[in-house]
Parts: sequence; structure tokens; C-alpha cells
Amino acid sequence: MAAISMRLPVARKAVAPSSSRGGEKRLVAPGDTITTDTGYMRGHGTYVEEEKLVASVAGAVERVNKLVCVSALKSRYNGEVGDIVVGRITEVQQKRWKVETNSRLDSVLLLSSMNLPGGELRRRSAEDELAMRDYLQEGDLISAEVQSVFSDGAISLHTRSLKYGKLGQGVLVQVSPSFVKRQKTHFHDLPCGASVILGNNGFIWIYPTPEQKDEETGSFTTNLEPVPLSDREVISRLRNCIVALVNQKLMLFDTSILYCYEASLPHQIKDILKPEVMEEIVMETRQRLLDLEA
Repeated sequence: MAAISMRLPVARKAVAPSSSRGGEKRLVAPGDTITTDTGYMRGHGTYVEEEKLVASVAGAVERVNKLVCVSALKSRYNGEVGDIVVGRITEVQQKRWKVETNSRLDSVLLLSSMNLPGGELRRRSAEDELAMRDYLQEGDLISAEVQSVFSDGAISLHTRSLKYGKLGQGVLVQVSPSFVKRQKTHFHDLPCGASVILGNNGFIWIYPTPEQKDEETGSFTTNLEPVPLSDREVISRLRNCIVALVNQKLMLFDTSILYCYEASLPHQIKDILKPEVMEEIVMETRQRLLDLEA
């Protein structure tokens, strides 16, 4: 008979509203008045009513000179050239794959925008087009870079670098893109024994750190050997730590994930998702990040 975990209700602590440096950003809800000054220009997420600038979405107010915008807290991914994304193949079409990347429209990966197995650089032939499903098929996960953004918001991807390509064994975590901090690199080998790809689109891939990186295959061979229990435990703990950070509204980047992992070590993996444990380890993580900035 399975054990049942029961907890008594705990009163939530009152959280003081955080004010950003200089008071430049503040949170608004739809219908809130941002400013009554008529000298400001209306940007995304705002509209004018009775000579007042009003928010149309829930988010943070951003001002650039006289332009006022509201950046939505929760939204679909809006691609930018150079972003690193993790996506899932949804359809194989003529000379292209359709990829789900958490954006409003399906992204596109052209056959000409990828490295062939072996890292060959040559023109694509009819034989390559017939063998597309051998390279990538429906359900496969890939890492890629945003090559361009079309006028309708659709995204074109490429995997020409050997660090991109088909993903093997690991765990996918889906979060809001607003929680992923933009950095110079989104591929991180953590000292705890696992690696993460922090996709700008909110798809996060956690996988065992490979012992040696084989760069001759063009990232098309997937290692299907059994993953040791120790690696699976590390991956599961990292996954629960990421869920805890998002639940407590903390940004995701390599340092915050590692600090949260270290703070969770005294607890069992399954206990990390308990509200009181989640709050404790994220509070410790937040304090370490503040000490690091100081």
C-alpha cells in the first residue's frame, strides 16, 4: 500500500512588494492607469482612454525615453535572431521540418539549414530529401538557433553548428520564456554531473554530461545506453529545483539553478516540491545570489 504524505495548512507570509532600482519598472494589471501625462507615446501593451495611458495586459512597465510599453508576464515566445531554442519536430514536409518552439506559429527548419551526419558541407540532393525522416522524425527533440524571424512572427531555425542537433536521453521542462535569463551561452555543464540547455523559448533540457563530445557525427547519433541511477537522481533533483525556482518567481540561469541544487541536498528529491521546502530552498538561493551581487 502506497504511503500518503499529509501536511497541516500553513499561513502564508506576507511578501512586501519589491521595488526596482530607480522605480523604473512596476507591475500593472489590465485597466490600470500608467500615466496621465499626454507627452508619452503609446507602445505595445497599452492604449489611450480619456487622455490617460492604460495597460492592456498584465506585466512590467518599460519606458524608453517617451515610449511606454508593458512587457507581458506570461506570453508565447517571440523569437529574436541568435536565440537558442529547444524544440520538438511536429511534421516532416518537403525540404523542411516543422518545429514546436512555444511560439504562436510553428517554426521551420530547412534541410539546407542543417549539418548532415558527418558534418558534410555540400548541396542537398534528392537522396537527402528522401532520407529526411532518417535524420529527424516526428517527436524528436532538437536544439537550434534562430536564424531569422518572418514578418508574421514565424521563426526559421538552423543547426549548422555541431553543438546543435538532435537531443538524446534527458528530461524536458517547460516554463514561461520570461523566466529564462538571456546570457552569452545557454549550454551549461554543471559541476553536479549534469548539463542543461536553457532555451530562450522556455524549453529546458536536462541531460547527463557526456564523457567525451563526439563532434564528427554532427549531433545525429543518440546514445541509448542505460543512464546510471546516480545520474538519474541528479537530473530529477535539477528538474524539481527548476520547478521550485519558477514557482517562487526566480529567474533561471546557471548560477541560480546550481545554488538551488546545493540548497536542496539536505532534502529528498520528492520533498523539494512540497510548498514549505520549496520556499525554504529558494529563499536560501535568493540570499546567496544577493550576497554574490554585493
